Amino acid sequence: MPEAGSGLFGSVKRFAATLASIVSTRLELLANELQEERLRLTQMLLFALLALFCFGMGLLLLTVFIVVLFWDDHRLAVLGALAVIFFALGSLAAVLLRGKAQEKSGLFSASLAELAKDREQLGASHE
Repeated sequence: MPEAGSGLFGSVKRFAATLASIVSTRLELLANELQEERLRLTQMLLFALLALFCFGMGLLLLTVFIVVLFWDDHRLAVLGALAVIFFALGSLAAVLLRGKAQEKSGLFSASLAELAKDREQLGASHE
């Protein structure tokens, strides 16, 4: 009498178990990458908001200081020059932000690499 795990049915069963294990591992890796990316983006957002607040307060206080410094002589010229500088810096920041938004993300790169390895190994085992 043949063993219970041998034959075509046993082979299919082992293949299905192996495939389920591979899919499970890849899904766990994908979930980990999503969690890491979410945490990284949350930290980046918090640091960006803190930096924007501090820089904004610094710029506001510097602007007030410069305007008060030139109050008697050239207050309108100083206000105009500072407005032009701030608009130029804001435009530069917007261009840099657009460039960053168009960059390719590295999200799921590890999962895609592992899936490519799996595909190569499965292709090699069929040949």
